[in-house]
Amino acid sequence: MKANGLTVLLAGLAFAAATVQSAGAAEQAMATLKNPQGKGVGSVMLIETPHGTLLHARFSNLPAGAHAFHVHAVGKCEPPFKSAGGHFNPEGRKHGIHAAAGLHVGDMPNIHVPESGALEIEVLNTRLKLDSSLFDADGAAIVLHAGPDDYKSDPAGAAGGRIACGVIAR
Repeated sequence: MKANGLTVLLAGLAFAAATVQSAGAAEQAMATLKNPQGKGVGSVMLIETPHGTLLHARFSNLPAGAHAFHVHAVGKCEPPFKSAGGHFNPEGRKHGIHAAAGLHVGDMPNIHVPESGALEIEVLNTRLKLDSSLFDADGAAIVLHAGPDDYKSDPAGAAGGRIACGVIAR
């Protein structure tokens, strides 16, 4: 009888621990980025925090220089990546960090890739949530552009072609 009672007690404690752990667990998602030739060029881990979403990115084999780094509205990455649609903008705002009526939720600072083509960064996007607006029927993607975002031109920042794309998945 004691063995059964102990088993029930241990099972109950394990369930309680799992419940507490899952209640405090941060929502997470991941995007694996590929270039138009299908070669992997990096990954972005998205972790929801009380202050927005932290994006931890690791890139390799990218062209050196400044590149726009955005969340796009469609989770489809078919070269030349126009399939990813425009910037993620559920609030219907203008584009750009410098725009008075702006900032798309998907607008983020440019990344600056060194000559090695490798870069590891973390960006906190205070407006991005890993919720149903991001994971709607057509999903969302992370996109890197050929050039830098000018932070003001609507709708996309005059950043040039899309050089990498990855669908955001839970």
